[in-house]
Amino acid sequence: HTPNFTGSYENTLKDYKRTPAKPMMDGEPLYEDHPIEFNAERNGHSVSVDVRRPLYWDLFSGAFGHTYGHHSVWQMWQPGRDPINFPLLPWYEAVDQPGAWQMQFGRRLMESRPFLTRIPDDSVIVPHDVKTSVPGAGRYRFVATRDKNGSYAMVYVPVGRPFTVRMDVISGKKVTAWWYNPRNGKAQKIGNFSNEGTHTFVPPQLGENSDWILVLDDADAGFKAPGK
Repeated sequence: HTPNFTGSYENTLKDYKRTPAKPMMDGEPLYEDHPIEFNAERNGHSVSVDVRRPLYWDLFSGAFGHTYGHHSVWQMWQPGRDPINFPLLPWYEAVDQPGAWQMQFGRRLMESRPFLTRIPDDSVIVPHDVKTSVPGAGRYRFVATRDKNGSYAMVYVPVGRPFTVRMDVISGKKVTAWWYNPRNGKAQKIGNFSNEGTHTFVPPQLGENSDWILVLDDADAGFKAPGK
């Protein structure tokens, strides 16, 4: 129960690449409001961004789905019951925590583009000279997925910082770019670009807990806004 990009997400990709291919998913990522590394007194508790990151780390690395958990819900804690490892609120309030509601936006995003031809591909991301910046490390690991036929690509941006992508992963001559907000499921169009070389994008909001998804579409594909 760490908020960092660890070997478990690399194992998602390894399992995806096995032959014959089989569906797989992470059965127990970090729970919301869970003591970080089981030590609340030293590390505090996870927050919504800490459960959003595993959602996209797993999905973009080849998982067919995802699981969500909350520290109060698994033990059904409420006043009058013995707490286990510092639950923050009763289970009947925890079911409405932000991270729980935000899981639906991941599904909407995935289902708004061709699903069965999607493959993991971090080569979409151009590494920075300082690789711990991009593709990043710890909480701030960028990951990418794309349509194997070139109709779209997506990059999960776990922290608000500029990054560069390859445009040639898209098949068309023009690329339509979008920002998708994993906190509210809303998309905003960035614009249309020539499909040439690389392009640097700057998220609309910078900062440590400002995660985003960059969506690149073949402009001729006629897709609706991400999540629609």
